[in-house]
Amino acid sequence: MCGIAGFFTPSKSRPAHEMNAIVTAMTDAIILRGPDDSGAWVDSTSGIALGHRRLSILDLSPLGHQPMTSADGRFIIVFNGEVYNFQDLRAELEKHGHSWRGHSDTEIMLAAFRQWGVVQATKRFNGMFAFAVWDKQERVLHLGRDRLGEKPLYYGWVGETFVFASELKAIQRFPGFNASIDREALTSLLRFNYIPDPLCIYRGFKKLPPAAMLSLRSPSERPQPGWYWSLPQVVERGLDNPFTGTEAEAIDTFEAMLKKAVGMRMVSDVSLGAFLSGGVDSSLIVSMMQKQSTRPVRTFTIGFHEKEHNEAEFAKDVAKHLGTDHTEMYVTGEDALNVIPQLPSLYDEPFSDYSQIPTYLVCKMARQHVTVALSGDAGDELFGGYERYFVGRSLWNKISWMPPAMKKMTASALTALPPRVLNGLGAKVLPKRLRHIPLGDKLHKLAEVVAAPGMETLYLNLMSHWKKPQEIVIDGKDPVTAITNTASWPRVSDFTHRMMHLDMETYLPGDILVKVDRAAMGVSLEGRIPLLDHDLIEFAWRVPFSMKVRDGKGKWLMRETLYRHVPKALIDRPKRGFGIPLDVWLRGPLRAWAEDLLSESRLKREGFFHAAPIRQKWQEHLSGTRNWHFYLWDVLMFQAWLQASKV
Repeated sequence: MCGIAGFFTPSKSRPAHEMNAIVTAMTDAIILRGPDDSGAWVDSTSGIALGHRRLSILDLSPLGHQPMTSADGRFIIVFNGEVYNFQDLRAELEKHGHSWRGHSDTEIMLAAFRQWGVVQATKRFNGMFAFAVWDKQERVLHLGRDRLGEKPLYYGWVGETFVFASELKAIQRFPGFNASIDREALTSLLRFNYIPDPLCIYRGFKKLPPAAMLSLRSPSERPQPGWYWSLPQVVERGLDNPFTGTEAEAIDTFEAMLKKAVGMRMVSDVSLGAFLSGGVDSSLIVSMMQKQSTRPVRTFTIGFHEKEHNEAEFAKDVAKHLGTDHTEMYVTGEDALNVIPQLPSLYDEPFSDYSQIPTYLVCKMARQHVTVALSGDAGDELFGGYERYFVGRSLWNKISWMPPAMKKMTASALTALPPRVLNGLGAKVLPKRLRHIPLGDKLHKLAEVVAAPGMETLYLNLMSHWKKPQEIVIDGKDPVTAITNTASWPRVSDFTHRMMHLDMETYLPGDILVKVDRAAMGVSLEGRIPLLDHDLIEFAWRVPFSMKVRDGKGKWLMRETLYRHVPKALIDRPKRGFGIPLDVWLRGPLRAWAEDLLSESRLKREGFFHAAPIRQKWQEHLSGTRNWHFYLWDVLMFQAWLQASKV
């Protein structure tokens, strides 16, 4: 795992020593992504500068140093990530006459580029990666990103120079950088709690989308990305050609594929472990690791003293059963609060999924023992695990038949009384065990869903924090995204499959993978996600819906596979969120910090938000009449980032 940066400037516009100093300053800004080594390669005649920071994982010798040049001198690469099938590619390339200096996957990538060309070689890579490669023969700069977007890559122009990097803080080091805030991106942040690709918080800059490549012959070009792999096509092919074997055969196939995916991700020249929450996903990954390990796997869990947020006790039971070398750490509110000042720098652009805090803490704890950690992310998106899939499907089945007038009438009836009144009423008339539920909030949210005219609007409502963020951001505009651009959707009629596809296209790369990458890289830890193996993804989309969701539970195939290794009693239990009591903290220890960032004078002075609706939600939250912590955290994370970045 590493960090990359570089630029493509008009030829001979800067001397070589100046280009070297600039690209080195850029990579120094992302030293935590690669604290073990650094390097730069400059060709002032062509105007190319490539920089690299290295976290040594494979081939710890100098032979793994980057930037790396191909054996024939044609290609020069900087690369962040891992190509897990490099040993298979190595054997195939040897048949074509290639030989090796070391044993890094980077060297295999360069040989693959020589043998098959950059695009065709990338199609063969099974891994997580972001790379930049300069083709000296064709005089083309290629940028590429992995299929699901595990590794980040930003790009844009500063004056006449094309600039790129793993993180924005590196691009900010380029001389003349002076970007303004993109208000469409800010609007998206308030809606989704992340900024979806290709948007970036800085106007004029973008994220390279997953599975995309960008090629430039000169810095003055403004090319559009091209795709070497298509998730919508995978979805369509899978649904058109479903798996036809028995349930037992499906379990056998899935287990074999997952075991292979996990085994590939256990190849490392440094210490390796795994995150273990005790849930289905992480327990399954760890069980596959332990089957292939000659020693106890190192596993890591953080716990919370608040019982409703604590899964450490379950993880401990699973670890004991599997025989792992288990480490747990209980986190106090003070531990979590101390992370907050680091968030603007850690996440680089505004990001407001507040599980970012415990994610960082578990990464920090794991890094004290290992350099690589596997996680169970992506099981929900692949096999129908999120609660919203069941809620959304149930609601859609109930309301899809309604004509628009009836939907409107029903929504009006549900919102006839204000939430505060309904909350008070619920506290009196609901059964005692349900009186903690804010009835008014729930009914008003239900009204928003009922009013949705179509499938895409219903999903958008389910995924939105601020429902009309363009009315909160001054000069805000809701941009077109993969959620709203229905023309790009694959042919899918089932509502749950539609939500799963959109989650994989948007929420997974925009939220989950950003959260994991920045938290891990912030402590120089490499995270690996076996369930994102693209062969496994393609198989998952062939699996019939009945083998994903059954009896009101998701991840049926994963559960049945796991039961072969872990007793059912250790797994079948209510899920607890990997979160923190943010709503309480905003009324308590975080109140002064939040009040400063949300003060009316400050909001008006900075000029990004209309102050009145934000102040209203803040006052309602403080009074306890409403819980607006999701909404407020979106604004607070931008405000904290703005303060730290001094835009």
